[in-house]
Amino acid sequence: MTNPHSSLPDDRAATAPYHPRGDSRQLSDSSSPTPAELTDCLFFSPEDGRIWLNDQRMLLLHSSSFGALRGEVIERLGLEQARGLFTRTGYASGARDARLIRERWPQADAAAVFRAGTHLHTLEGMTKVEPLHFKFDADSGFYEGEFLWHHSCEADEHVGAYGIGQDPVCWTETGYAIGFVSGLFGQMVIFRETECRGMGHRSCRVIGKTAEQWGDVEQDLRYLNVSQAVTGPLVAPAPDNPLSPSARVNQPQALIGASAAFNAATQALQRVAQTPATVLISGESGVGKEMFARQLHQLSDRRDSPFVALNCAAIPDNLIEAELFGVERGAYTGATHSRPGRFERAQGGTLFLDEITSLSLGGQSKLLRALQEREIERVGGVRGIKVDVRVVAATNIDLRKAVADGTFREDLFYRLNVYPIALPPLRERRDDIPLLINAFLTRFCQEYARTPVGLTMRALKVLLRYDFAGNVRELQNLIERGLIASDEGQAIDLVHLFRNEPMPADAYGLDDHGSLSNTGLHAAPSVPRAAMLETLSQLDQGFSIEGLESRLINEALQQNSGNLAAAARLVGLSRAQFAYRLKKHQRRKC
Repeated sequence: MTNPHSSLPDDRAATAPYHPRGDSRQLSDSSSPTPAELTDCLFFSPEDGRIWLNDQRMLLLHSSSFGALRGEVIERLGLEQARGLFTRTGYASGARDARLIRERWPQADAAAVFRAGTHLHTLEGMTKVEPLHFKFDADSGFYEGEFLWHHSCEADEHVGAYGIGQDPVCWTETGYAIGFVSGLFGQMVIFRETECRGMGHRSCRVIGKTAEQWGDVEQDLRYLNVSQAVTGPLVAPAPDNPLSPSARVNQPQALIGASAAFNAATQALQRVAQTPATVLISGESGVGKEMFARQLHQLSDRRDSPFVALNCAAIPDNLIEAELFGVERGAYTGATHSRPGRFERAQGGTLFLDEITSLSLGGQSKLLRALQEREIERVGGVRGIKVDVRVVAATNIDLRKAVADGTFREDLFYRLNVYPIALPPLRERRDDIPLLINAFLTRFCQEYARTPVGLTMRALKVLLRYDFAGNVRELQNLIERGLIASDEGQAIDLVHLFRNEPMPADAYGLDDHGSLSNTGLHAAPSVPRAAMLETLSQLDQGFSIEGLESRLINEALQQNSGNLAAAARLVGLSRAQFAYRLKKHQRRKC
């Protein structure tokens, strides 16, 4: 009979076990993943306050702060409930690391893959893991392992707060071991502390066996809350390993993200979707304003009616009225037949007006009347046409400033600004970059009939720290370019991603001595830097301050394909300051 306790929660059991069998006594020290390879997955991005383990964000937390948190949870919930909470927290961490190992080293030796958990557990700072022995056979459902934990942070903090006790206290580490090994083995493997520093022992000793081998595991499962596996996953499934081709990205156009900034925007979207309110979406170019507008339409009760988009900047001013409101036959030369405008075509649905500030003041006036009266009149028409349309407008500039400058009507601004949603730039939602990489890679591999291989570690490090002046659109282009430039079966590397674009500063990782060091992606021998005046004096035609500024402004603009905001950031100016200097130099040329 099958042991009912041997199954994993739904999102774990969906993945088959690694290889049928393995034995730690047959392991080679050089078997991949090696400690050096695992250490290379941990890197630091000090300038934006993030630490990464491959594609997962990590934290450095004071051990004493963890102890204080643990103590408060114990005081508020009691020992039993606190033990369950920390065990489940460790389980989630171990299960996530198991997925990291499986996705990054899919062809590695089975025993080396199981051993990798001991290195990661040590690398993450909770305890130093010493494997005594482990052996497993997935075909027969056998697992047995014994390990020592040295310098357990959790045990030290517990002893500091409560003294030596009679029960083991390394709840988080135990949960981690269960989550990691179970995630690889394909069924529940339970670990128990037989000795613990919290009980006065020199080190902690843990033994792992399958639930069936232990027999009586009701108490262990109670701490894991495994009974939920029948109805749903033990932990929230997303986003466990977003670089995996099996990640939940069903449609290329689906909104993708899990960061706090992204969630705030999507929650605002969901809140307004079921209302008829006009929505104003703001954000830099490339952040996905039209995708958010489409998602808003799909979440609304207008989803079965048309979604019609119009980029106001793409239509000449003398044609914008005809595009919005339609034309009657004979209205002007060339109008040989009547045709509806975007308002009529969106009847009952959603009209998305992108780059709304490109409308002239006259166009803004006519749009305002349509919004107020819910009625439009075709060019050359003599009767009003009632329209039932939800308008979603988008802008990549500050509309309040445009109103102050007199380039945008204040009354139209308030009509559009009923429910504003600000979309963050990609540099403010870096936690979403792995999810987006996976989505774009999966999509382009399908389109180009390529086998997904993924990115090299150094390419991933660079993308996680890149500024992305073009936001999500730029990331999408980089992934598509990288896939095209790389060979079938080859991981995408920096040389495939970047050609003329500047790359961010080098990442920081751990060296062989455990110290932070520059990873040396662009390492070069240091040479004395020449004085600036000496360098500039070598220019053929000499130089002037005004000339240098003009050249700098134009080069920044060219490098960012005309994007004023991105060019301004590159030279340390605000967009308004950059635009002022650009106009000043253009006037001098005339």
